[in-house]
Amino acid sequence: MKKRWNILEVNEKSTDALQDSLKVNRSICSMLVNRGIDSFEKAKAYFRPLLTALHDPYLMKDMDKAVNRLVAAIEANEKILVFGDYDVDGTTSVAAMYQFICKICDPGLVDFYIPHRYREGYGVSKAGIDYAAGNNFTLIISLDCGIKSVDLITYAKTLGTDFIVCDHHLPDEILPNAVAILNAKQKDCTYPYKELCGCGVGFKLITALAGHYGVDEAYYFCYLDLVATAIAADIVPMTGENRILAYYGLQQINSNPCAGIKALIQLGGIQKKLTITNVVFVIAPRINAAGRMDDAKKAVQLFIEKDTDKAMELAKLLHSDNSDRKEADSSITAEALALIDNNAELIERKSTVVYQEHWHKGVVGIVASRLTEKYYRPTIVLTRNGNIVAGSARSVVGYNLYEAVHACREYLLGYGGHFAAAGLSMLPENVMAFTDKFEAVVSASIEAHLLIPEIVIDSIISFEEISTALYNIICQMEPFGPENMRPVFIAKNITDTGYSKIVKEAHVRFVVKQGDKTFSGIGFNLADKFPIVQSKKPFDLLFTLDENEWNGETNLQLKIIDLRLSR
Repeated sequence: MKKRWNILEVNEKSTDALQDSLKVNRSICSMLVNRGIDSFEKAKAYFRPLLTALHDPYLMKDMDKAVNRLVAAIEANEKILVFGDYDVDGTTSVAAMYQFICKICDPGLVDFYIPHRYREGYGVSKAGIDYAAGNNFTLIISLDCGIKSVDLITYAKTLGTDFIVCDHHLPDEILPNAVAILNAKQKDCTYPYKELCGCGVGFKLITALAGHYGVDEAYYFCYLDLVATAIAADIVPMTGENRILAYYGLQQINSNPCAGIKALIQLGGIQKKLTITNVVFVIAPRINAAGRMDDAKKAVQLFIEKDTDKAMELAKLLHSDNSDRKEADSSITAEALALIDNNAELIERKSTVVYQEHWHKGVVGIVASRLTEKYYRPTIVLTRNGNIVAGSARSVVGYNLYEAVHACREYLLGYGGHFAAAGLSMLPENVMAFTDKFEAVVSASIEAHLLIPEIVIDSIISFEEISTALYNIICQMEPFGPENMRPVFIAKNITDTGYSKIVKEAHVRFVVKQGDKTFSGIGFNLADKFPIVQSKKPFDLLFTLDENEWNGETNLQLKIIDLRLSR
């Protein structure tokens, strides 16, 4: 698929000033400036993150109310229920909060609750509230959910159950009638950092509680491995507090993780130091699989388990769920691809909507993501659950998917989501009408360039500039994530040495040169671009820098993303 190359502009003046103070490679300086790091002090904070730079939790609106209500509950021996969503962010939030509250009050008065994905659906559930009321819980702490649960939290109030909401999703105009709402995205919340995930918001409440009780930092910093896992999995911006928490959480994951994460690492076969990428692609899918294929409660049980043998048994259950998830994901993706590729009308559309009654509801979101990668257009994958058709939607960068779904609401029973992803449900008889309306809305509103994937290029670089010292600085820019991605470079007028070749049919092993300097590299799934290499004409390369270990030797290599003939 053709891609748009977007080379970021260099702010010459700011780059010069930063290079004067940092004395490092100019490409690095231009990159930092484009990420908002334009002074020595900002660079110091970026390259040397400090936990002391975390904001005072009481800067968050309602933090005092939340702490006061919790303290009152603890002193009165009230029963407290920790409630969270069934994904990574929700289950890690619950595990951290549950364990910490158990440290400061009678553990027998504390329990946790994760709604079942298929029986109860997303977020705060009536079944969960009824469970709380029926078991004399008078306070619920909701994590990674609750901000939109206006009616349900009102219902809980009638049963004598209070709510503290810890959430990071965008609030509606009407807020729930909770004792306290911790969400930096509230219009009147002046908390300095707005991009915490649900577990991050929960961690701020834990920090405030720890301060009230004079608890040592070690008693809550021990949950940073869970916080980092949530930050990685929820794909929140890797900036500000998220970056600090992820930085130290990764250190803990690599040195002293909880028994559950340690077991997942072992089952994932990771033997070297973990990065955010490992967490996203190895740890997170196993945690999410619990809720997709079965019951996410066992993910929390895994995180709170102290016995290594028991943790391994629980991890194996998640590992098994993930194997089932991969099998379902693979077969449904293959079916969906066949549906599209064998239908000329579907291929020509600017949106994709596919529906089969037998598809597993737990993986339709993953399948939607895979189809979006393949065809690069707004995509919805639907399946049937009883008398209702439900599914997941995924967008392309820059297109407001939620607004498109909202425009088709006449055919929907319910929907929710945000700019990039959404969930929706409808009656079976409305599937065709919805499909046609969605295509009409997308066709009328999407700009043509948004249907071509974009590669953002941080800097132009020459092979002469590439060195171990440069690579070491790039490594210090980790952890990478949204708004702090691994740097992508472009090198121009590259020529093949004659040693480049296709490997394993789909990939290309590059051996290329610019001037007198030669580098090797690997380009995954770039075999269709190999004629450019063979053309004996100069070409431009997009790549990230990587290390390759072979026969005990470590060398820099290029991880090729794309290439095209030089202009």
